[in-house]
Amino acid sequence: MTSPDYLFVLLGAGALGAAVLPRVVARRPLSLPLVFLVCGVALQALPLPMPVIDPVSDRTWVEHVTEICVIVSLMGAGLALNRPFGRRRWQGTWRQLGVTLPLTIAAVGLLAWGLLDWPPAAALLLAAVLAPTDPVLASEVRVGAPTDSEHDEDEVRFTLTGEAGLNDGLAFPFVLAAVALAAAGGRPTGGGIARWALVDVLYKCAVGVSAGLAVGALLGWLFFRAGWRVMRLSEHREGFVAIGATFLAYGVTELLHGYGFVAVFVTACRIRAAERAHGYHVVLHDFVEQVERLLTAALLFLLGVFVAQGGLASLTWQGAVVGLLLLVAVRPLTAWAAQLGTSAGPRERVVIAFFGVRGIGSLFYLAHALGSTGFGVPAERLWAVVTFTVLASVVLHGMSATPVISRLDRLRTHRARASGAGPEPGGDEVAGERL
Repeated sequence: MTSPDYLFVLLGAGALGAAVLPRVVARRPLSLPLVFLVCGVALQALPLPMPVIDPVSDRTWVEHVTEICVIVSLMGAGLALNRPFGRRRWQGTWRQLGVTLPLTIAAVGLLAWGLLDWPPAAALLLAAVLAPTDPVLASEVRVGAPTDSEHDEDEVRFTLTGEAGLNDGLAFPFVLAAVALAAAGGRPTGGGIARWALVDVLYKCAVGVSAGLAVGALLGWLFFRAGWRVMRLSEHREGFVAIGATFLAYGVTELLHGYGFVAVFVTACRIRAAERAHGYHVVLHDFVEQVERLLTAALLFLLGVFVAQGGLASLTWQGAVVGLLLLVAVRPLTAWAAQLGTSAGPRERVVIAFFGVRGIGSLFYLAHALGSTGFGVPAERLWAVVTFTVLASVVLHGMSATPVISRLDRLRTHRARASGAGPEPGGDEVAGERL
């Protein structure tokens, strides 16, 4: 039994570590999630009273804690993006959503069905759960704090951040399809497919976008244009308002049976568009980033404890192969093909394709889905494959993000100088270089 006093020690040390470690690992081939993952494994190996982590029996709290972490990170991603919505401006992100996401689901589903010999519902569930990307676990590959320029985001960071902001919500229809398929005994019917297309895809996506736009417009007015100065929150510079906006957008949309993940990201983008150059966006973003860092550190620490306690005991070599193929073959090939014809240069396409980080979103989706009908595969095996894939992604992408992105940044700066931008080119000039 873990005493409450010991838990306070862990929470305090973890919070301080989340504040200090980003600067310690900066410019090194490490990431904060990787450090906390290793800490969780290491502490479990010591004779200390660690809590027992069982996502199968404790599915409900796992679902809700990961849910909060995801929606907070979605708000942060939307507030950070400087580039306005647009068909051409967001071309790389649209390709990732419209091409890479469905192709990844199809490929992983076939691998799970053929290599693992899982029933169709379980194979589809695994594919849908592992589909969303999560750059929060490799902060170097996402955009930084908001600025007043629409052109200082390089194509790699912008595309990956925009993709992560939207595909967390767009994977939901496929998770629900797997749940419906399991409930139907693995035999889809015409009526079931029609309902899925009309309700789970069209209606819920439309509600998510519409609610996000409406809540974002209301909050944008409240923050920046409210006639009563007391209500104009941008003048009070309180960052926790971003958490209120997150929960409000998510809760309203879920009450309307829409996709709250989509709504939160759209709300953040709409708030940003209300007064794009206002400094209050930095206050909101910084507060959200701090909360997100705390939640991510705690979850990755607990994931490390879970792994050390035998969380991968049900993993087979076939399951490990599926996870590795997703990271080193399926995602890179589908994303590279999707980026052909976009404004990204050849090197940038390779980097965008490689950094398909899997993380907290996958843990949420699995916990959420396992609250429904059985899938013909033990929950422990599903957790083992998903946990292994997230673990491999944290290690692979966490160690490679800093050197790869730093190399691209140096090349862009060199190109900008060579093109006549001077010895100290501006952010817009550097970001505009295509590699």
